[in-house]
Parts: sequence; structure tokens; C-alpha cells
Amino acid sequence: MGRTKIQLEFSLKAASRTVLWTSISTPSGLSTWFANNVDYHGQKMTFTWGKDDTRTATITAIKAFSYIRLTWDDSPDKDEYLELRMSMSEITRDYTLLITDFADDDEAEDLEDLWEMQIDTLRRMNGF
Repeated sequence: MGRTKIQLEFSLKAASRTVLWTSISTPSGLSTWFANNVDYHGQKMTFTWGKDDTRTATITAIKAFSYIRLTWDDSPDKDEYLELRMSMSEITRDYTLLITDFADDDEAEDLEDLWEMQIDTLRRMNGF
């Protein structure tokens, strides 16, 4: 079974780049929409969903107000990553969030659905 690179783009009505950046790059921001709890120690982030589901990731690249790239520590393929990249449309002045993630071929559609739900939560929690 192969792996698929997934790239999803979401338009957000974010009034502030600081609010969006905080939402995608800090433990407090990520805890509002991505995971139940996020801890940060150096370049390591620990994500917890529910009571027992925990994963750690290493921040492999970050550029303020642009993107954050994480590599899951338990991933067998070190070339795979999760990237959250924000940009602003010069025409509409809205922000776009581009997500790059990876999934097994037979789970790609499920992962896309999961991201749709996560972004709905991001929008609701931040008024985007």
C-alpha cells in the first residue's frame, strides 16, 4: 500500500494575521482546534487527543507569519511531514491556509474529511 501527499487549501476570513499565526503555531492556539492538548519543549511538540491518544512531533521548519512544518516522531517515512502555511490574497485580503499532510492511499479521503472538520472548528473558535 502506498502513501499519498495531500494538499488542501482553505480560505479564512481572518481579520488578523497574528490571530491566525497563533492558531497554527502555538500550543495554546493548536489546543483550540487541532488537539485537546499541546505541549511544547524546545523543538518538540506533544499532541494529545482524548485521554490516551498522544503523538510527538519535531518542528523541522518555521517562518513567522508564514509556515510551520512538523515531522511526526513515530512516522516510518522521515520525508513525510505536516505543514501549515498561511498567506494573504492581495485581491480579497483574506488569508488562505494551505495544509500538506500524508495518508495511506485508502485513507486519503478520510484524512481530507478530517481536515475539513478541523478547519470548521478553527473557523468557529476564532471567528474566521
